[in-house]
Amino acid sequence: MPVGSVPWTLGLVVLSVSFMNETRIVDLRTQMGWTQERLADESGVTVRTVQRLEAGNDGSLDTLSRVAKAFGVPVSDLFVTVAEDDYGRSVTALNERTTRQQERRGRVEEGFRALYYGVGVLFTIAVVVAVATDVVPNVTIFSIPAYWVAGWLLSMFLFLVVLSPRLDRAYPLSRAAPGEVTSR
Repeated sequence: MPVGSVPWTLGLVVLSVSFMNETRIVDLRTQMGWTQERLADESGVTVRTVQRLEAGNDGSLDTLSRVAKAFGVPVSDLFVTVAEDDYGRSVTALNERTTRQQERRGRVEEGFRALYYGVGVLFTIAVVVAVATDVVPNVTIFSIPAYWVAGWLLSMFLFLVVLSPRLDRAYPLSRAAPGEVTSR
């Protein structure tokens, strides 16, 4: 492989880097108040990898994307400058892919919330109409708050146990929406 080339596959985000610009990883880590161990835990890499990156050694774009994800920043923000060469184009492509994955994940999460609220509104209307027309006893009105509480608990369980892990696998460069409970 010629020096400076960056072979990569989009499906697995297996990218190798033959050169590195000056990184801001130490600055970002200290701004967050994290140790190297905490950064390693948050990003899913080894402490030794964090040490190498902070020393300015080469890192794969997969590793860099994990570190960027842990910090909640685009990969390009890990560098003081990103040259417009093969590596720079790869970082830009990775940032664009991260943005697309985040948008897709956000649409799925929003759809999940819309389903919960839509069913709740329909259920509430049906119960109110049924009580108003004396089809069911008045005590049935208590099923409305029961739905909203039980439905929220069930939806959080499904989100954490089923949906979030699947979204993590389908969109590995994305993060749960701010304020969302995560499956970690």
